[in-house]
Amino acid sequence: MNLIFKSALAGCVALIGLGPVSSYAQDGACTCATAYRGGANPIGSISGAKGDVMVSQSAGYGPAKPGSGLDFGSRVVVGAKGMASVNVGGCSLDVPANSSLDISRVENKICLNIVGSEQTAATDSSGTNKDLTPLLIFGGMAGAAGILAATQDDNNGVSR
Repeated sequence: MNLIFKSALAGCVALIGLGPVSSYAQDGACTCATAYRGGANPIGSISGAKGDVMVSQSAGYGPAKPGSGLDFGSRVVVGAKGMASVNVGGCSLDVPANSSLDISRVENKICLNIVGSEQTAATDSSGTNKDLTPLLIFGGMAGAAGILAATQDDNNGVSR
């Protein structure tokens, strides 16, 4: 097989393998966004907590109490029989049962994002995960190897 054709085919396979991949991180809109003025640590606090409410801390999760400080990367998780209220910058939010609140920084803004229980577990009705990405990657690699093996020219004209 022609060396130029083989090189072009290998290049196409490499481009497909190194091409853009959909990202799992989502740039979803903030439930509430407020300006970040810098310097303040913590940037907010829990103003009320009832029932099953946990907040991320340096050593994992702990029970949320009114006055607990919140910073970038903090997560407030509310159980089935709970509710929490938070104040961060100009945002005052109630976090309902079976949801969580994530606090992040987007450029010069504080982004508070409430994620409900319907968004935290994406499974189909049979309870299996529908993420086929690893299978597709493996299949693509196996297909590329098959193409390269099929186009291998073992008749080396130089050694004859």
